[in-house]
Amino acid sequence: MQNQLLKQDSIKPQTGTRTRVAVAKGDGIGPEIMDATLKIMEAAGAQIDVDFIEIGEQQYLSGNTSGISPQAWEAIKNNKIILKAPITTPQGKGYKSLNVTLRKSLGLFANVRPVTALHPYIHTPYPEMDVVIIRENEEDLYAGIEHQQTEDVVQCLKLITRPGCERIVRYAFEYAKAYGRKKVTCMVKDNIMKLTDGLFHRVFKEIAAEYPQIESNSQIIDIGSARLAARPEQYDVIVTANLYGDIISDIAAEIAGSVGMAGSANVGTEVAMFEAIHGSAPDIAGKKIANPSGLINGAVLMLAHLGQTEVADNIKNALFATIEAGIHTADIYNEGTSEQLVNTSEFAEAVIARLGETPKNLKVSKLSEGAGTIQIPEYVRQSRKKELVGVDVFIDWKGEDPNQIGDALAAIDAFKLKLKMITNRGVKVYPKGLKETYKTDHWRCRFVAMDATTASAAPVYQPVDYEQVVALLSKLHAQGFDVIKTENLYEFDGTRGFSLGQGE
Repeated sequence: MQNQLLKQDSIKPQTGTRTRVAVAKGDGIGPEIMDATLKIMEAAGAQIDVDFIEIGEQQYLSGNTSGISPQAWEAIKNNKIILKAPITTPQGKGYKSLNVTLRKSLGLFANVRPVTALHPYIHTPYPEMDVVIIRENEEDLYAGIEHQQTEDVVQCLKLITRPGCERIVRYAFEYAKAYGRKKVTCMVKDNIMKLTDGLFHRVFKEIAAEYPQIESNSQIIDIGSARLAARPEQYDVIVTANLYGDIISDIAAEIAGSVGMAGSANVGTEVAMFEAIHGSAPDIAGKKIANPSGLINGAVLMLAHLGQTEVADNIKNALFATIEAGIHTADIYNEGTSEQLVNTSEFAEAVIARLGETPKNLKVSKLSEGAGTIQIPEYVRQSRKKELVGVDVFIDWKGEDPNQIGDALAAIDAFKLKLKMITNRGVKVYPKGLKETYKTDHWRCRFVAMDATTASAAPVYQPVDYEQVVALLSKLHAQGFDVIKTENLYEFDGTRGFSLGQGE
C-alpha cells in the first residue's frame, strides 16, 4: 500500500531550493502582523517566494459568498501552501465561513495546535503546560447540514466517518512518534452518542494498539475539558472531533496565557494552511499595536512542514528570547514584569535582532531534531453485509396526546410493517409514555417488521423490503400525515446500525 507523505520533518531543502507560498494579508490587524511576520522570515533566511492572494471581507462585499477570489483559488491550487492572516466575515446572512470552505474544499483534515506556557513572562497558573491538540477538521456538526423541519424544530446532522476517524487518529499517533511525545488522549462523548462518538472511540482503540510505545487513554469530553482547564500539565497530545477540538483548543490557548500567542496548522494530503488562531480585531486595526506572535508561530509551523526546520527553530528561539527580554506588545505587557512596551513593527525588529540566540529559561525549540515523517495509509473499505430492518418516519403533528397519533399509526394496515414506538425529542412517548414529558410538533415513529421481537434485552429484527417502506409512506400520505423525513434502519453484518429507543 502506498503511503501519502504529509509532513517532512527530517528533510531539509537543498541550497537554492525555494517554495512558493500563497500569502493572505487578511483584514483588520492582518496586514500589520503579516508584514511583521514576513520581515522576520526574510531576515531568518526562509527559502520562500510569496504570491499575495485576495481573500476576506472585500471579496465577500464584492459579491463572492465564499470570500475567496478565483485568482486566489488558482494560486492556492498551484502553490499548495497557504500562510493566512485573520479575516473578517461581514455581518449578515449568506456569507459562508472562509475557514470552513478552505478546510473542506482542500481536504485539510488535521488541525494541529501546539500550546505552550511562557511562564513567567506571560501569566498563567500552569507553568508546565505543553500540550498539542489535534482536531478533526472536516466532519462532525461542522458539515453544516441543517434543516428546519417543523415550526418548532430545527436539526443539524452530525456526520462521523470511519475514514475521517482513521486519518485523524493515526495522524495524532504519527505526530506523537515524530515529535517524541509520550501520550495521546482521545476525548469523546460516546456514553451518549454511542454510534457517532462510539465510532471515533472504537477507531482510536484499534489504532492505539499499533503504537504500544505511546501511552493512550480516553476521556469523556466534559470531564476531559474540565481537567484540561484545571490540570493541563497532565496532557501531552489530545485528539478529538471537530466541535470538541474547536472548543478545547481555545480553552488551552487561553489558560496558557493568551489566545493571541497561538498558531495552528491545517494539514491535508496535498495542501496545508498555517495561521494565527485569533480574529482580525478590527477595533485595533491600523493602530500598529497588535501582537504578531500568533502568526509568527503559524509561520514556524509552516517552515517545519516545508522541511526548513533550522530556520523555524531560529525564529521560534528568537521569539522566545524577545519575550524573555521583556519586550512586549500591549496585550501581554505587565508593569511589574515587562521591560519595554513596543508596537507591532518594533516587536518584529526585536525578534530579528535576536536571531541566532536561544532562550535562557523557556524551552529551546528543536524542530530540526524531528524524528521523521508523518505518513497516513490510504483508506481501505471493508465489505459488510447491509440489511434493511425498518424505518424511522418523522412526522410534523400539532397534537399533544401521543396516544392519539400512536393509535392512529398502529391501526394503519401497512404491508408487513408495524409501529414499534414513538419518541419526541428522543424520549419515548408511545406506548406507555409519561404525561409529564414535554412534547413538540416533531414525532419520530419507528416501524419494524411484523415478526420482529424487540421487547427484550436482545431485540431481534427481521429483514424488510424497501417496497414495504414505500407502501407505508404512501399510506401515511393518503391519511394526511405530514412526513418530513425518513431514516432507514440497517444492520451491518448483523450488528444494529441505529440507536434503540427506551424500552426497545
